[in-house]
Amino acid sequence: MKICCIGAGYVGGPTMAMIALKAPNIEVRVVDMNAARIAAWNSDTLPIYEPGLDEIVRQTRGKNLHFSTDVHGAIRASDIIFVAVNTPTKTYGVGAGRAADLRFIESVARTIAEHANGPKIIVEKSTIPVKTAETIKDILAANSRGHEFQVLSNPEFLAEGTAMADLTLPDRVLIGGERTEGGQIALRKLADVYAHWVPRDRIITTNLWSSELSKLVANAFLAQRISSINSISALCEATGADVDEVANAIGRDSRIGPKFLKASVGFGGSCFQKDILNLVYLCEHFGLPEVATYWEEVVRMNDWQKHRFAAKIVRSLFNTVADKKIAILGFAFKKDTNDTRESAAIAVCKDLLAEQARVVVYDPKVPAHEIRADVLGQGRDDPRLTVVDNAYEAARGAHAIAVLTEWDEFKSLDYSKILAGMHQPAFLFDGRNILDLPKLRALGFRATGIGK
Repeated sequence: MKICCIGAGYVGGPTMAMIALKAPNIEVRVVDMNAARIAAWNSDTLPIYEPGLDEIVRQTRGKNLHFSTDVHGAIRASDIIFVAVNTPTKTYGVGAGRAADLRFIESVARTIAEHANGPKIIVEKSTIPVKTAETIKDILAANSRGHEFQVLSNPEFLAEGTAMADLTLPDRVLIGGERTEGGQIALRKLADVYAHWVPRDRIITTNLWSSELSKLVANAFLAQRISSINSISALCEATGADVDEVANAIGRDSRIGPKFLKASVGFGGSCFQKDILNLVYLCEHFGLPEVATYWEEVVRMNDWQKHRFAAKIVRSLFNTVADKKIAILGFAFKKDTNDTRESAAIAVCKDLLAEQARVVVYDPKVPAHEIRADVLGQGRDDPRLTVVDNAYEAARGAHAIAVLTEWDEFKSLDYSKILAGMHQPAFLFDGRNILDLPKLRALGFRATGIGK
């Protein structure tokens, strides 16, 4: 069997690397039109950071895992074609700010139809709205030149930072296919690929539309829990309760459970906000405004939490941060990834710059040019935004520190040394609740967390 994946990003690269590792009898080719990205996959410095990914790529690359820009050749040679291209939220026209932009999906479908030389199984791996498979099938049928195509939905449920562990031992693998003989044969072929390492009872099969919708709903439910506990964090601060104690207490209820009840400055990443807004648009499209409003509040609460955190910094520093140096520790949306999409740090930095603060950022994995582009826009500069190479340099001469990513290294910094080099009183705002606040206060910091 030969597999190709169109799209060498956070989904395609890790997923195909795991298939290549676990199924050495299958030839896996990852293709992308972005030559620089493919060159990075073929180098010693991969384009994305994920614990364990580098080792797996080194084991399989050049054997049964290949990275190439030859999209057309890969399509012709493959039996199964995964589609893992970007599906950003539309920024224009009908559905702007909510609907998914499917231009890349449509382009890939047309490319597959043009270059396929026989029957193919097409697997939706990108996060897409319900009924996208219908669009893909229509394009393929209209341009098939007599070839037979089967379209499957196989959404990813990876958490960045633990993607390789999630792929190694997934909670479930979800595959949706048509209730036709051809659709069921294709479904079984894809299930056989995953069965190289995933127990059969963890491979769930559904119809196409249930699979597509399940991805959006799963992320919406997870994001809802985060926004719910973040809303309670504000109440905890107002009443003297401790949000971690509240989360622990309610998490012990077996009906609720403890996961995704960690209060923070806000969730980020490529999926949660995008998928919820997609769900909102879907509800509006089908005439369900009350349902749309319900889910939209999850995103609004998340945005409010980010702005509330920045406002708290300003308020604590005597209602002004103009010309004051604020050290930002962590820019990625979570630890163990270099992904900054929808990171809370972007909103906090923008708010502080709008208050005329001097913002100095340190993140161990995110490059400086990406931080500047996320905060200021591509090609723009602002002398009040600086990116440095270590936490100590970021904090030197600062009036306040804000921890915005839960990188482990921030827990073991020498805060006595940091305090000595800061303006007094020295403020510390823990946006991830990872530090020992009483200990920091004993050192002399005016330290606060989320919901405490």
